Amino acid sequence: MEKLFQIKERGSTIQKEIVGGITTFLAMAYILAVNPGILSGSGMEFNAVFTATAISACIGTLVMAFMANLPVALAPGLGLNAFFTYSVVLGMGCTWQFALTAVFAEGIIFILLSLFGVREAIINSIPVTMKKAVSVGIGLFITIIGLVNAGICSPDTGTPIGFVNFSMNHASALVAILGFILTIVLYVLKIPGAILIGIIVTTVIGIPFGVTAVPENFKPFSTPAAPYLFKFEWANALTLKFFVVLVTFLFTDLFDTLGTLMGVAEQANLKDEKGNIKNVKGALMADSIGTVAGACLGTSTVTSFVESTSGVAAGAKTGFASVVTAVMFLAALFLNPLFALIPAAATAPALIFVGYLMMQSVKSIEFSDPTEGIPAFVTIMTMPFSYSISKGITWGLIAFVICKVCGKKGKEIPVVTWILAAIFLANIIFEACK
Repeated sequence: MEKLFQIKERGSTIQKEIVGGITTFLAMAYILAVNPGILSGSGMEFNAVFTATAISACIGTLVMAFMANLPVALAPGLGLNAFFTYSVVLGMGCTWQFALTAVFAEGIIFILLSLFGVREAIINSIPVTMKKAVSVGIGLFITIIGLVNAGICSPDTGTPIGFVNFSMNHASALVAILGFILTIVLYVLKIPGAILIGIIVTTVIGIPFGVTAVPENFKPFSTPAAPYLFKFEWANALTLKFFVVLVTFLFTDLFDTLGTLMGVAEQANLKDEKGNIKNVKGALMADSIGTVAGACLGTSTVTSFVESTSGVAAGAKTGFASVVTAVMFLAALFLNPLFALIPAAATAPALIFVGYLMMQSVKSIEFSDPTEGIPAFVTIMTMPFSYSISKGITWGLIAFVICKVCGKKGKEIPVVTWILAAIFLANIIFEACK
């Protein structure tokens, strides 16, 4: 075990890895319900997609564990599944089989790019300051996700972003706040597994508030439905429409994964002497293989989940935590009703609290140097307010190039960063001209 995962070498324990793995799963278990719900809008069958979601998440996360030894979990990504259903199928009038074919092609391309080190070169070209800013930006991003999911933050307050009144009229928000306070107390008291305990206890607290719904004749076990297998449509694979869909999947997934990996590596200190992510090639391969497996099973793009940071906050530092998370996804196939009990109000405190932990990287950003501080600020600002990791990286890198050039420090811009900034700018112009 030690030789395979280097648990002691990384300053962790088996107990911490188990707790971290379970915490990550609970923080992202919502995808088991949300992904089938979104893809069913394209005409796919809910239970079949549920099975595909759980199995593809298990496969991708296991590959991450053994090829990269990182505490990062994967599953079909939010945003990408919405693009699958609402843009490709409903918006463009394509079949869901057409969309799955594009996802499959994306995965194959990513495998090739990973094998030849292209994706690795892109990640390693990101300036150190930007990597720290990405970590902070992700912290704020998942904080706002938690606030919104729990109903704490709502536009119904009359402002673009505002807090609701913590009353029984907003029971979910009230329960989440109680859970957040509980998590803080447990963490400050240095109780092992504070975040996981917080999720479980908050779920129980939610019962009398009506937030945790326990159905009558509750049965924890269920029989999984058969997934779709190899439902591809190659007839239109050489069309312009297919190319546009494929490029969109590629672009969004590439930089969502990039941001997540940088954020987790920064938080868990899983970097080499050059500041690059350890075993990044294996991590990117996990993302690619997971996407191919997901497409074959009948689900949208599989990507690294930012909620993995909650597991890292709980103590996870190795791929053994990912093994635990993968096993939980496999168990979810048969224990779907049990996991369905956990409300968003119970996982929200964990996400909000991880935001605090990831803010700590901000202290090492040189804000006194505008050519470093402004791009960092743009990255940090954009992620939560655009609700997108990839947009944060996009605008941050463009700002980095502009600031360095105007500050007469163009020599500090890596060649790959120049290329990325040009691609990002071209993509923004392309989107604006649609």
